[in-house]
Amino acid sequence: MEKDNIFVQIASYRDPELIPTLDSLFENAAFPHNIKVCVHNQYSDDDNFGLQKYRKDPNVIIIDTPYNESKGACWARNLIQQKYNNEKYTLQLDSHHRFVKHWDVKLITMYENLREQGHKKPLLTTYATAYDPNNFSIKDSDVPWGMKFDRFTPEGIVFFLPWHMDKDTPEPIPARFYSAHFAFTTGEFCNEVQHDDQIYFHGEEISIAVRAFTHGYSLFHPNEVLVYHEYTRQNRTKHWDDHNSWHIENNKAHERVRKLLGVDGECSPCHRKKLFKEYGLGNVRTLEEYEEYSGIRFSDRAIRQSCLDNEIPTLGKKDELYHDKFTHIINLHGNQFQYDDYMFCAIIFEDENKKELFRKDVTNLNDLIKNKDNFILPVESNTKKPSNIVVWAHSASKGWAERLDIPI
Repeated sequence: MEKDNIFVQIASYRDPELIPTLDSLFENAAFPHNIKVCVHNQYSDDDNFGLQKYRKDPNVIIIDTPYNESKGACWARNLIQQKYNNEKYTLQLDSHHRFVKHWDVKLITMYENLREQGHKKPLLTTYATAYDPNNFSIKDSDVPWGMKFDRFTPEGIVFFLPWHMDKDTPEPIPARFYSAHFAFTTGEFCNEVQHDDQIYFHGEEISIAVRAFTHGYSLFHPNEVLVYHEYTRQNRTKHWDDHNSWHIENNKAHERVRKLLGVDGECSPCHRKKLFKEYGLGNVRTLEEYEEYSGIRFSDRAIRQSCLDNEIPTLGKKDELYHDKFTHIINLHGNQFQYDDYMFCAIIFEDENKKELFRKDVTNLNDLIKNKDNFILPVESNTKKPSNIVVWAHSASKGWAERLDIPI
């Protein structure tokens, strides 16, 4: 593996974890001289951490951008991709990670084994197992994580949740989704699927998942822990903390993702091709094939049960039905609730066997009931139509309080 070089992409925004991340990356690589790292360092002079340690390192490229000139995550990642120099592999990360011993050899071995099985362009990606930067250690109980469907946001963006894989999973498993903080594949990905610099933040992962799939990449979750990720964002300044207009750019990104994926039928295929150009879909597979593979239909935000149940994705379920998005208006009255210190109210959809299909927590119950009048709660989910809806209030002083069952 002496010749197997890796182009590592790290977009960093005022992150005190950047240096420990680089230290862990190089210290735990079996062949650190084969690692070429490009860091997009979005910095402030007010921060008391810097990159002096790595500025003369021939294996580290640093793009410096003052934080107030930064335009968001995908813009930062796009500039990194321009530094790609024909390395055999690429690994995209965030700037808050820890690595297991010989992570590079393990990733390459996993990738090449998938190629030997007939997958021309494997892409290993997942929500990496969490770590605490103040108390990091690798434990025998650590398990690899995967990604499963969570919901469509009101703006039409697909969100995911992590799930814990069995520790004895024998090989990487097919994945529906792409993680922006951990993605390993052929270096050509930097040319073939470049980040759309007009996508601010939300929508990055689902758009890259579909674009990668349609460019012929096969998505997999690794079956062992190789990299750890810090999720809490504590003690880190975020881009939206510094930029008051971030929500405007994020809304533009939402619209762009809806057009790319045809969410709510917003964009025709022929207009899509002209609009997105190099940031569009590939021509190896179609958008419809991704929908069949994932169990997510973007045009009407419909979901197959196999996706909701987190079954292994496949192109072999043409006949499986989709559940249309379901909206139910729950009519309630303030007199049904007797306390004034509710922390939240759980809205739970159940099937005919009382199995939970969906849950949403409403945090403004105190405001809704203060006048003791009738009020409504519109709740939308992508599950099948429930047989029963539970409205269950939680009080700060009493704990779980009023429970209302509403048959459908």
